Amino acid sequence: MKKIVLCLMVTISALSCSKAQNKEFSKESLSKKLISPENKEIAFSDVLKKHLGKVTVIEVWASWCGDCVKAMPKVKEMQSKNPNVDYVFISMDKAFDKWQAGIEKHELKGDHYWVTDGMKGEYGKSIDLDWIPRYIVIDKKGKIIIYRAIETDFDKINEQLKKLE
Repeated sequence: MKKIVLCLMVTISALSCSKAQNKEFSKESLSKKLISPENKEIAFSDVLKKHLGKVTVIEVWASWCGDCVKAMPKVKEMQSKNPNVDYVFISMDKAFDKWQAGIEKHELKGDHYWVTDGMKGEYGKSIDLDWIPRYIVIDKKGKIIIYRAIETDFDKINEQLKKLE
């Protein structure tokens, strides 16, 4: 009986950690190439280096994603309340032109990058992407403060941004 209870406790413990908040990106994710609006490749690590020294919010999204579109007003509100924060949008759109049209249609202000292999591709796997929109908050030193937030977590994100400014 003790072995069964111990086994259950270990299983529950492992499952509860599966959605853990990582504190740094994996080497694999840092090496992945994204596409800039100018259609040039850039390593994710170089995107992060561009924003070192600034609090940064990364939103992983797609123009076809209903929850992403519904969250846009909250994203814009977050941007207006936190103007000193850098915003990086990483798109999971299926085509370059759809991504570009989505940026224009939703008037997204910030840096933009596109992942060519979608949510279930190498980059998505490397950041444990299981839902979009997904928000990641990084402090001025490049440390991940929030690794896994979704569209219902804006209060948590805004609270953290105020602490980091």
